[in-house]
Amino acid sequence: MTTTDTLTCPAPAAQVAGPLLPVVGSDTLVPLVDGRSVAYANLDVAASAPALRSVADRVAEVLPLYASVHRGAGYLSQVSTALYEASRQAIGAFVGARPDDATIVVRNTTDATNLLAGCVPAAADGGPGRVLVLDAEHHANLLPWRGESGAAVRATTVEAAPTVAATLDALRAALTGGAADGDPYALVAITGASNVTGESLPVADVVAVAHDAGARLFLDGAQLVPHRRFSLAATGVDYVAFSGHKTYAPYGAGALVGRRDWLDVGTPYLAGGGAVRNVTVDDVAWHPAPARHEAGSPNVLGAVALAAACGTLGELDPDALVAHERALRDRLVTGLEAIPGVRVVRVWGDAVDPVGVVTFSVDEHDPGLVAAYLSAEHGIGVRDGRFCAHPLLRRLGHSAGAIRASVGVGTGGEEVERLLGALETFVTDGPAARYAVVDGLWVVEDDPRPLPEASGLSGLVATAAAGFIAESAGCGPALD
Repeated sequence: MTTTDTLTCPAPAAQVAGPLLPVVGSDTLVPLVDGRSVAYANLDVAASAPALRSVADRVAEVLPLYASVHRGAGYLSQVSTALYEASRQAIGAFVGARPDDATIVVRNTTDATNLLAGCVPAAADGGPGRVLVLDAEHHANLLPWRGESGAAVRATTVEAAPTVAATLDALRAALTGGAADGDPYALVAITGASNVTGESLPVADVVAVAHDAGARLFLDGAQLVPHRRFSLAATGVDYVAFSGHKTYAPYGAGALVGRRDWLDVGTPYLAGGGAVRNVTVDDVAWHPAPARHEAGSPNVLGAVALAAACGTLGELDPDALVAHERALRDRLVTGLEAIPGVRVVRVWGDAVDPVGVVTFSVDEHDPGLVAAYLSAEHGIGVRDGRFCAHPLLRRLGHSAGAIRASVGVGTGGEEVERLLGALETFVTDGPAARYAVVDGLWVVEDDPRPLPEASGLSGLVATAAAGFIAESAGCGPALD
């Protein structure tokens, strides 16, 4: 017989903060291996954040109005076109777009970065444009600059130093050396906040370093934009990219926002209808941005969802947003460091105001086992692996991966306390269930918990699918 229960850990009232905004699924119950069901503690917000309730409501509101956009004469097509273009304006405004900036609706941050890689101008000698990146980046901000996607760019990777000041010096030296070598760098591409540690470099300082060397600055805003108020106009950043699925709008849209000149003449991201002015059998005349890079039928509902999320987050008091996340993160770090054998991962020991992303390891225990235990025995969702940041994890001594907990506007202090209590039990008593590695993934042996029918998976099929995911993702320890 399955019973419903709630797992809590005693904590001083000051440590327990309520969620800032309502999110879809906050009351979802998940089964445990002991037969109970508990409210899911979603501490994997950095991977994909749940939809804000206001976003889901907005999508439901406009869904009956959905139709083709931009060239349809029908009334609903006109409505959908207006919704799409209004969403574009709202998305750009949320990140402080300048009057002449272009806002391009894409799938996610990875999509945006690959798009921009095709727009970096060639060097003076006609060779690939030069881009400078840190080794602390997510793969989405490493691989596109190497030209793996076919973009005509040439990347140099600088190792992030142990301190912010030393890392800024390393960037400055690399930029100066690049100019001395011949072609100067066209672009510096860095993370706004690390998806591994939540830490960041001071944006104003990086802008100054890049601009002093005649380079533009691209900011991977996937982890920054949902957690801190950001403005292109106020900071001087040239380009920013971010994802709807990390900004509480998991409906398949993201954005690249920034200076129009490169985007107006760069290689069209996709060749197809909507991106062109005119086509003959011998030639094509392309639109400027944003249409130049939005071939095909756009994700209208995704754009509407992202705009709704931007609107809701924009109405929050920015100080309240920072205070909420700081309280949760500080409690998480303090609690983790108090548990024997648990070590918090850091890139810059002197980083100021990190966002709510914390990565840690547990001595002598595989990260996958810890994550499986937290899920199966406590209903807690975290991330384990190398977080699509293989070079950084390897350099920091975590080649086998680590565990990441992340919080957001829908997170409450009780969820953090549950994680800390569960880890303490794990370190002290070990797991209650038996676990094994199946196809590279830690699973409960003879797991009695069925997946819901809506997932389309059950029994051995679910296990096989989970193993395939572990092997193919490329962000966990299964692949090198």
